[in-house]
Amino acid sequence: MNAATWGLVIATFVACFVEMVEATTIVMAMGFTRSWRSALTGTAAAIGVLAVATAAAGYALTTWLPESALQLAIGGLLLIFGLQWLRKAILRASGRKSIHDEDAIFAEEVEAAKAAGRRSDGFDMFSFMVSFKGVFLEGMEVVFIVITFGLNAGNIPAASLGAVAAVVIVLALALALKRPLSMINENMLKYGVGLMLASFGTYWAVEGVGIFRAGHRSLAWPGANLAILGLLVAWFLLSQIFVAVLRTSRTTPATLEGEIAP
Repeated sequence: MNAATWGLVIATFVACFVEMVEATTIVMAMGFTRSWRSALTGTAAAIGVLAVATAAAGYALTTWLPESALQLAIGGLLLIFGLQWLRKAILRASGRKSIHDEDAIFAEEVEAAKAAGRRSDGFDMFSFMVSFKGVFLEGMEVVFIVITFGLNAGNIPAASLGAVAAVVIVLALALALKRPLSMINENMLKYGVGLMLASFGTYWAVEGVGIFRAGHRSLAWPGANLAILGLLVAWFLLSQIFVAVLRTSRTTPATLEGEIAP
C-alpha cells in the first residue's frame, strides 16, 4: 500500500477505535451483570443492521450524486461531525466539561442493569436492547466515517480495513482484560479525531463548492493533499486558542457530562 492508503487506514482506524471502546463498555456491563448471550445477540443484530445501512448509503451516494456534490455533502457533514468532537474536547481541556471516564460509564450501566430487575432464565430483553442500542448508535458513527473517508479517497476497502482492525483490536483487548478499557486516554484520542475530521471535512467541502460553478468541477487546493496538513495545524491552533480563552474566563466549576457552563 502507498502512503495515501496507509493514511486512510490509520485515519479510519483511530476514529473507529474510539467509538468501539464506548460500545464495548456498554456490552460488557450488560454481559457481566445480566446475560452475555442476550448482550452478544443484541450486538450481532446491531452489526447486521449496520452492514445493510452501510451498503445502502454507499450505493445511494455513489449513484445519485456527481463527484463535486458528493464532496460538498460529505465534507460538510464531516466538518459538522468533527466540530462537535472538537467542541467537547475544548470544553474538557478548559475545565468546562467533565473528563470522559469509561469506568464511571461502566458503573452507571451496571447500576441501570441491576435496577431493571432480576432477569429470567431465558432470553434477557433488557440486555439485548441496551446492547443493540449502544452498538448501533456508536456503529452509525463508524459507518459514517468509513463511507465519508472511503468515498472521498476512492478506496472503500481500505477504509473498511481500518474499521475492522479497530473492532478486532478493541474486542481482543476487552476479552483479554475483562474490564472497561479505561487505561486508554480516550479524551486525547477524541481530540485528535476531532481535529482530523474537521480538517478533512474542510478540505472536501471546499473542493465540493465547485458544484456551483460552470462545469460542476471540483475546486483544487494549493498543494493538493498537502493542504490537509495545513488545515490540521490551523484547527489545532484555533482549538488551543479557545481552550486558553475559556480557561482564563472560567468562573464556575467544571460542569457535569453533557452540560455547558453558562
